[in-house]
Amino acid sequence: MSSKTTQARTALAEMAKDGAFARVDSVHRSTTVEPVAGRYHLYVSVACPWACGALQAISIKGLNDVISHSITHPTWQRTRPDNPDDSHCGWVFRKASDEPLSNSNSHGSFSGDELCGSGDQIEGCSSIRDLYELSEDTGGKYTTPVLWDKKLKKIVNNESTEILRIINKDFNELANNKSLGLVDLYPEELGEEGNRLNDIIYPNINNGVYRCGFASSQAAYELAFKDLFDALDQMEELLSKQRYLCGSKFTWIDLRLFNTLIRFDEVYAVYFKCNKKLIREYPNLFNYTKDCYQVKGMSGAISMYHIKTHYYTSHVGLNQHSVVPLGNKIDYCSAHDRARFE
Repeated sequence: MSSKTTQARTALAEMAKDGAFARVDSVHRSTTVEPVAGRYHLYVSVACPWACGALQAISIKGLNDVISHSITHPTWQRTRPDNPDDSHCGWVFRKASDEPLSNSNSHGSFSGDELCGSGDQIEGCSSIRDLYELSEDTGGKYTTPVLWDKKLKKIVNNESTEILRIINKDFNELANNKSLGLVDLYPEELGEEGNRLNDIIYPNINNGVYRCGFASSQAAYELAFKDLFDALDQMEELLSKQRYLCGSKFTWIDLRLFNTLIRFDEVYAVYFKCNKKLIREYPNLFNYTKDCYQVKGMSGAISMYHIKTHYYTSHVGLNQHSVVPLGNKIDYCSAHDRARFE
């Protein structure tokens, strides 16, 4: 383990003086890989929207047998339970057959499932924190996704957009299904438009829901709330004119928006106080969400059990007893109207 690691922390500690949530950039940013089958492994939580997108990209590209993956248990745990001076809670690995976990206040009972599989079969780690320290991390925030080099036993990259680009461009020749491998999530002719939209979607929607949920002042919350729903209104208007965000092609920016939208009604509207309007009240955004869900390779990385269990059981300062709302089951496989744009 690295002796250089700074004090362990979570995103909840990343607060500005005015009470606004201020997410800190990822630390591990290499984009150099050797495109060989079996060398790289993706560690994810499928509760995390950014990690979920990376796993979906592997499936969309037909690379499931080229880049393996492991999925964490949805409920955060103490990562150093034997050290009373270290209260960090984060992603842990558990086998599907292990005993259920409680939250860090010992409330509730939350099982793993088949997505958790057999834990970390690559390095035998008990937590994502262990991976970071094995890789001599100095950042102290142990997030997913993690693209792991099994040969060098180190993190290649933990920034989700860069991992998407690596998956998209470097492994096409290894795709088992070449027709899938030719799917380009970053078409060159749409690069400028995708980046323009990301400048709206990332700060105001993807991160905007967290800015609402983690705000510690009324003013910071109200600003984030306004930014969020102004941006959702913009996307609703845009999607009244075309099937996907950049036109007729499903791209990386759709992947990014979708993973926030599908969590919105069940988590963000309730837990993060984003309660002005539900996604199912936006005709275009709701049908778009169903359309994206039905893209080949998308739905296998979506587990509403993992999503709801993680958010409602892991932040004890927001939900001390980890009571999980029942919600309203939505059939995302049902018919949508997006084909009208073809």
